[in-house]
Amino acid sequence: MNYMNRKNEPAQPEKIRYDRNVILTGFTSFFTDVSSEMIYPLIQAFVAMIMAAQKALLGPVLGVIEGIAESTASLIKVFAGYYSDRIEKRKAPAIAGYSLSAVSKALLFAASAGWAFVLLSRFFDRVGKGIRTAPRDALISESMPKELQGKAFGFQRAMDFAGAFLGTVVCYFVVVHFMDPMTQSIRDLDTFYLLFLISIVPAFIGVVFLFFTRETAKTAPAGNGKPRPNLDIRKYDKNLRIFFIAQLIFTLGNSSNQFLLLRSMDLGHLLSTVILMYIIFNFTTTALSSAFGSLSDRIGRKKLLMAGYLLYAAVYIAFGFISPSSSYLLWIFWPLYGLYYAMTEGVEKAFVADIAPENSRATALGFYHTIIGIGLLPASVVAGLLFKAHPGLPFIFGGSLAVLTVLVLGIGVREKA
Repeated sequence: MNYMNRKNEPAQPEKIRYDRNVILTGFTSFFTDVSSEMIYPLIQAFVAMIMAAQKALLGPVLGVIEGIAESTASLIKVFAGYYSDRIEKRKAPAIAGYSLSAVSKALLFAASAGWAFVLLSRFFDRVGKGIRTAPRDALISESMPKELQGKAFGFQRAMDFAGAFLGTVVCYFVVVHFMDPMTQSIRDLDTFYLLFLISIVPAFIGVVFLFFTRETAKTAPAGNGKPRPNLDIRKYDKNLRIFFIAQLIFTLGNSSNQFLLLRSMDLGHLLSTVILMYIIFNFTTTALSSAFGSLSDRIGRKKLLMAGYLLYAAVYIAFGFISPSSSYLLWIFWPLYGLYYAMTEGVEKAFVADIAPENSRATALGFYHTIIGIGLLPASVVAGLLFKAHPGLPFIFGGSLAVLTVLVLGIGVREKA
């Protein structure tokens, strides 16, 4: 019998494990999105019921709600990131932000007095997101080796969308159970309020997981030589600055998903059917985010992002030109839209984390989110006005800007090996 020395056998690749922080923040994202997505698909239906006598203003009002909530709150993201770098803490700002988002849902119970309370609820929810996002992303980035950033952010996005998937499933069954068989819509405001009440529970469960994370910010020696985080974007790497410009262009055409939901109903689908499509979208993103994050670690971020934006352009333009007679194609386009998310969301953050200065990582991630936020207000307002003129125009506009984004990335950004 041939006894081989085990030392001469080929080494087995070491199994890569996620850091505890990555897993815990993943569970926070999971439960937070269970909470959010129980509500999100119904916002446009909820506002429509509140504004029953002013249906002509539904599109513009949705644009104002989503635009102000996303954009204004996003302006604080860079300062939240800077503050996190300055105090060298990631955990406390993340907990504060997630807690504010959980509490904000209580404002929806006053929405019968007017859609302004929907705006306030969405606004404070996004303020909470603005406070937590950059510190949380820095916590994830600093918890894994540089060559596994895509894998880490891909896992985080997968958990995020897994929560969104479960939340939307809950939303779907509530809608089906309480649907009026005559109008094929939810009977009254009480059903919405029941769902809002249930959604608060997973929101607070998500916050609990953060208390068990470990701080990752490196404390530099005190004194004059201590590096300060950089708020001067002109001093950042040229490739990162061009990437930010590309993100701004893309965001100007990337209106709220509420318009995709509204468009799907406009093409003749019932609310319950549209929520089912949204479930498939979330499932697709959940299933593929981690795989695409790992793929970006191997082939680079830029190629994957360009492919994702081209897919977005194709899906959005299809939403613009589709007609009621061919609306069955939405069953294809919604999962393709989920594929775009899987290809880009985690990879964008990993790209920023790759190039950001070490002492300004949360600040750079904050800049990324803030630049997106700056574009969201005009994007949603323009989408609302275009939707009023013709329901397909916001999507043709968004698809065109996505193509322009690919050109800017392809010509202007050089990815370091």
